[in-house]
Amino acid sequence: MSGWTFRFFYFDTDGCMKFRPCIDLHKGQVKQIVGSTLHDESPDLLQTNFIAEKPASWFAELYRADHLTGGHIIKLGPGNEEAAQAALAAWPGGLQIGGGVTVENAAFWLNKGASHVIVTSYVFTDGAFQRDRLDGLVAKIGKERLVLDLSCRKRGDSYCIVTDRWQKFTEVEISERVLADLSLSCDEFLIHAADVEGKCAGVEVDLIDMLGRWSPIPTTYAGGIRNMEDLEVIRKRGKNRLDFTIGSALDIFGGRLFTYDEAVAFGRQ
Repeated sequence: MSGWTFRFFYFDTDGCMKFRPCIDLHKGQVKQIVGSTLHDESPDLLQTNFIAEKPASWFAELYRADHLTGGHIIKLGPGNEEAAQAALAAWPGGLQIGGGVTVENAAFWLNKGASHVIVTSYVFTDGAFQRDRLDGLVAKIGKERLVLDLSCRKRGDSYCIVTDRWQKFTEVEISERVLADLSLSCDEFLIHAADVEGKCAGVEVDLIDMLGRWSPIPTTYAGGIRNMEDLEVIRKRGKNRLDFTIGSALDIFGGRLFTYDEAVAFGRQ
């Protein structure tokens, strides 16, 4: 794989499982979308589970009131700049932001109140890992302000990192050595199981097993969570080392399977 060099370290990440809230933005509105249906070339295929009447800032204020830190704003395509900035202003230092982040604009979003910037496509380009781009980001903003989004889809027996709103497969597989190496250049990982994202049909157990064994830094899992049983799967199979995000199942996003208060309470156990 182009630009790849492996370096091995061991980290102790024993901790407790936390609820990381989310704000997914599409064309300026908070939405919940079936992740596998995001296609630039075929927008008619998009499946949307929920469109909020309330602005992004309302959700940020809710998370601030409950002292929830480390949540993320994801800008899914263009037209989300104003809503994203309003959400960051409502909870300064409490939210991370991703979607179109590059070395040129990373500092802008940090200055707007993001605790971290989240990056995928900028460092995984044309199907390969670009070490020089990651090194440039770290030099610009520091690893402590950087989250790598390693969202993935299954191909054969492996989970491959996907980019461009989960549409394009890279040749980079989730593995122990990849996670160990990338952990040296960022503060956290965010990993959506894109095949089940937005479907409320259960979590990717195999991926959770991998992350529970291998992830050496704080890691947030997202995708398919529908009930308390799924959270217990993440807790047990993830060895109590993974944080979690819930989207479409949550009542504040139109879901009927899980209440926001239940998620907050679980994360505080």
